[in-house]
Amino acid sequence: MSLTRRDCLGWLGASAGAGLLGCQPAPSEVTGGFTGPDPARGHRWRDAALAQPAEQRRADVLVLGGGVAGLAAARALTMAGIEDFALLELEPEAGGNARAGRLGGLACPLGAHYLPVPSDDAPELQGWLEQIGLRQRVAGRWTYDERHLCHSPQERLYWNGTWHDGLLPLDGVAASTLEQYRRLSRLIDEARRSQRYAMPAVRVPVTDTVRALWAQSFAQWLDGHGLNDPQLRWYLDYACRDDYGAGASAVSAWAGIHYFASRHGFPSPGDEGEAEPLLTWPEGNAWLVQRLAMGLGDRLHTGQGVLRVRPGRQGVAVDSVSPDDGRITRWQARAAVVALPVFIARRVIDPLPPVVSARAAGLRMAPWAVVNLLLDDAPKDRGGAHPGWDNVTYGTAGLGYVDASHQSLQRVAGPRVWTWYLPLGDEPGARQALLDRPWTHWRDRALAELSLPHPDLPARVREVAVTRYGHAMAIPAPGSLYEGPWHDDRLVFAHADWAGYSVFEEAFTRGHLAGQHIARRLRG
Repeated sequence: MSLTRRDCLGWLGASAGAGLLGCQPAPSEVTGGFTGPDPARGHRWRDAALAQPAEQRRADVLVLGGGVAGLAAARALTMAGIEDFALLELEPEAGGNARAGRLGGLACPLGAHYLPVPSDDAPELQGWLEQIGLRQRVAGRWTYDERHLCHSPQERLYWNGTWHDGLLPLDGVAASTLEQYRRLSRLIDEARRSQRYAMPAVRVPVTDTVRALWAQSFAQWLDGHGLNDPQLRWYLDYACRDDYGAGASAVSAWAGIHYFASRHGFPSPGDEGEAEPLLTWPEGNAWLVQRLAMGLGDRLHTGQGVLRVRPGRQGVAVDSVSPDDGRITRWQARAAVVALPVFIARRVIDPLPPVVSARAAGLRMAPWAVVNLLLDDAPKDRGGAHPGWDNVTYGTAGLGYVDASHQSLQRVAGPRVWTWYLPLGDEPGARQALLDRPWTHWRDRALAELSLPHPDLPARVREVAVTRYGHAMAIPAPGSLYEGPWHDDRLVFAHADWAGYSVFEEAFTRGHLAGQHIARRLRG
């Protein structure tokens, strides 16, 4: 018999241990477990009781949260000559959703894994990439270090039983499908001519057009333009889940259009050209955040969950707690950069500023699961396009797998790590499922999907590491546009949640601007 996608997907929810042809369970000798952020650690912080501090400390500025935005804010403070600051981070290391791990001695991402080459709308990010040597001017032109640009082939799609270049289904689709591709391309071009779409969105002027697009879902906008082709809608749903953690029915029309209009547009079939240049590393964006954290020294305080933030006339008082031993430290500062997710900021700031309540209104968070698989060798390929960095299977819930060894300059047989991504923003009860289900459940979901193009994959697996993010990123849902201020008295807010969606460019820019704002205020 032949194995269908329905067979494999049925295996997901039924018996995780039952084998199907091409979907055999992982070998019994496979080791594995959860890694990365520990939900229990966050819940110990959440449930910690207020108590008298065991010690008191002072700094000119506090940076609350050690993700990309917090690290960028710390860098901006340093650039402005402010050295007396402390950065408080709950986890044992900084990096937010851009941390890394190792399997079998090989580096692999635990979350975000690439950065598109930034446009001139992100000069702060461009300047930092130049500072660390990724970007330089050669013969009058800006170039990027080719060692860190994603090697070719970049993307491929498993579609109709074989691999195809790129992620948009093209070979064998109907003429009506191609016509809808071209129509969407024209609509995106029209949108770019009539309205500025910038990355980061902090540079986008909010007009009546922007408000109208935020008020409806991307799926509604597509329906209104008669764009209902199954292959097109699958691809657009994939794009939304990839960047926003949920599909086209859950994100705003503005977000769906912005995905294309702020970067490369939507090329018509036959006009695709080269893939969008992007930067990536075996460990993903951990390569970037590790360099942002360099030089912080003892100003970086990990294992410190922010318990309460109290702004006052003379400054800000912050109580932080160690989830490991419950020890509370009270910090006094003149001002603070709040680079915490909004749902956490809303919990800890007392009294709660109206700007935080306004931003929190309608903001939904997408949970994610990331599964790293250590293989003893590459599985057999189905033929067609050569193995790429990003390898996606048409019609599945996951986003496919990234090969951490793709950036290697040496193509040799042997162990490698594949990273499989599963956004769960469209699945009811997903956050609770992340807490309740064993690591083997997520392993088996990954193996079921990846066995479609690689039937021998389970026999190649030697170790599995599952990373869970209960509140991974904000979903730019209809009605969640925020137009208010991003600071309040002694507090300046810097998390990407304030944009309503989460990408590196947004977090870095908002962190940088927050650090600059604090520096100007302290001097002035």
